[in-house]
Amino acid sequence: MKKIILSAIAVACIAQVQAADGFEFSGYSRGGAVLSYDKDNNVKGGLSLGGDLQKFRLGNEGDYGIEIDLIKNFDVNGIKYKVHYMPSKWKDGELSTNQAFVEMSGLSFAPEAKFWAGQRRLRIQDVHIVDKFLMDYGDTQGAGVTGVNLGAAKLGVGVFTGDTFDKQMAKGTSARKLNVDLSDIQVNKDGKLRVLLTQVLTEGLAGGNSGSALAVSHTQSNLGMAGMTNTLFLQTSKGHAEVGGKFQDLGGVGKKVTRIANTINWQSGPLGGQAVIGVQTNQDEGSSVKRTDSSLGGRISYALNQNFKFLAEAGATSSTFSDNSPKQTLNKITIAPTLAVGGDFWSRPELRFYVTRASWNKAAATANSATFGMNGKTSQTLAGVQYEIWW
Repeated sequence: MKKIILSAIAVACIAQVQAADGFEFSGYSRGGAVLSYDKDNNVKGGLSLGGDLQKFRLGNEGDYGIEIDLIKNFDVNGIKYKVHYMPSKWKDGELSTNQAFVEMSGLSFAPEAKFWAGQRRLRIQDVHIVDKFLMDYGDTQGAGVTGVNLGAAKLGVGVFTGDTFDKQMAKGTSARKLNVDLSDIQVNKDGKLRVLLTQVLTEGLAGGNSGSALAVSHTQSNLGMAGMTNTLFLQTSKGHAEVGGKFQDLGGVGKKVTRIANTINWQSGPLGGQAVIGVQTNQDEGSSVKRTDSSLGGRISYALNQNFKFLAEAGATSSTFSDNSPKQTLNKITIAPTLAVGGDFWSRPELRFYVTRASWNKAAATANSATFGMNGKTSQTLAGVQYEIWW
C-alpha cells in the first residue's frame, strides 16, 4: 500500500508540472487501518448479505486501493480530443487497467457530441452509501457517442465486446452488447427522466445466448426544498444483460432480475445526507429459486464547523428465498467523527474515526460460515481510521 501511495504522489507531481500542457490528473482512493476486529475470522469489513444494495459502506469497506486517471488533451483545428488511461490497484488484486480510451468532440456536424473508442467506464447513477451505480454501461472494450442533442433529450449509444485490456474472453466464446441511453427528458418542473436500453448477444456461454435490460430513472430536484434530490429507479433484465446496463456474469449463467429503488440526497445548511430503499429479485436461469433482497438505510453528515463533521450511518437488510430457506437478516450502524476540507456531505478528502456495530441472524451466519459467520458468530464490532479522497 505504501508503494501505491508513493507512486500516486509521484504521478501527481508530474501532473502539476505538465498541467499547462493540457495534462489532467484525477482519481479516487480509500484506505486506512482497522484497529479493532475479530481476530478469529479476520474479517475487517465487507459485512453484507451480498445483494447489490446491501453493503452500507461507512466503516465497513473491507478493502483499500487507488485508481488514477491520466488525461492528455489536444486541440487540432478546433477539434478537441483526449486520451485517458486509468490504472488501479485494489486489495488482493493485480495492477489493472480500468480505462484506456480516446474521446473526440467539436465535430462540425455534431458539436456537442463526444465520440469515443477503447475501454471506457461509463457510470451513470451512483448510490454512494452502498457503493453501487444503478445505471452503468460497464467497462469493457467498445466504442460509442454521448451527448447527442435531440432537442427534447440527449442520446448516448455504445457497442461493446466482453474483452478488456487485461483479459480476453475464453476461446469459443464471445459477447456483444448495445446500450442506448436517453437522458435529460424533461417531464415535469425540476423533474427529468432517463432511459437505458441494453441488448446482449453471446456465443458459447452457459445460460442462453442473449439478454436484455430496461432501466428507467426519474430524478426530481428541489423536492420540498432547495438542495434535496430524489431519484426513483424501475429496472428489469434477463439473460446475460445486467439490470443496470453492463454484461451479466459472462463466466456463468444468465439471470432474471427486477429492481425497484429510491434514493434521496439533501444538503440544508450543515446537515446533509443520502438514504436508499430498495427491493431486488434475482433468479438464475435454469433455477426455480428466486431470491429477494431488501435494503433500507442512510447516512447523515452534520458539520460542526468547516473542518469537522459527524457522520452516522445505519442500514437494515434482508434476503428471502422462494424455496422456503430461512430468511437472512443483517443490520449495521456506524458513527464516525470526521476531519474534512468542507462541511457538506460530498466534500472530500475525509479522515474518519469510526466504530461499526453489525448483527445478523443464524441463517445469515450459516450462509456466511466461511467469513463473518464463522463458528456461528452473529455480531461483530469494527473500529478504525479511514481516509477517502477523490480529486
